[in-house]
Amino acid sequence: QVQLVESGGGLVQAGGSLRLSCAASGRTFRNYAMGWFRQAPGKERELVAAIRSGGTTYYGDHVKGRFTISRDNAKNTVYLQMNSLKPEDTAVYYCAQDSLFSSIISGGAEYWGQGTQVTVSS
Repeated sequence: QVQLVESGGGLVQAGGSLRLSCAASGRTFRNYAMGWFRQAPGKERELVAAIRSGGTTYYGDHVKGRFTISRDNAKNTVYLQMNSLKPEDTAVYYCAQDSLFSSIISGGAEYWGQGTQVTVSS
C-alpha cells in the first residue's frame, strides 16, 4: 500500500523560507512521478510543482523562481524548497504520486498525502 507522509509545514513571515518533505513508501519510488499541490480555503486545488522519475521538473507560474522541487530516490523522498514566501502562498500543501507525469500536470494523481499546513504572515 502506497503511503505519502508530508512534513515541514508551519508558520513563517513573508519573505521567509520553508522546506517541505514527503516520504513515500509502498512501491519503488524512483519509478514514479511526484508532485506538490496546494489548496487554500475557498479555492480549488492547484499544482505547485512536479518532477518526473528522471528528474525533469515543472512549476506553476505562481511559484516559478521561488520554489524548487527535488527528489532523493535513495531516501524515497521528494522535497519542496519554498523561498520568498508570500501571504498568498498560505494553503494546505499535498504530496502526490502517479505513474504518469502527464497525470500530475493535469491535476490528478493515483495517491495523495494527508497534507501539511503552510501559513505565511504579512
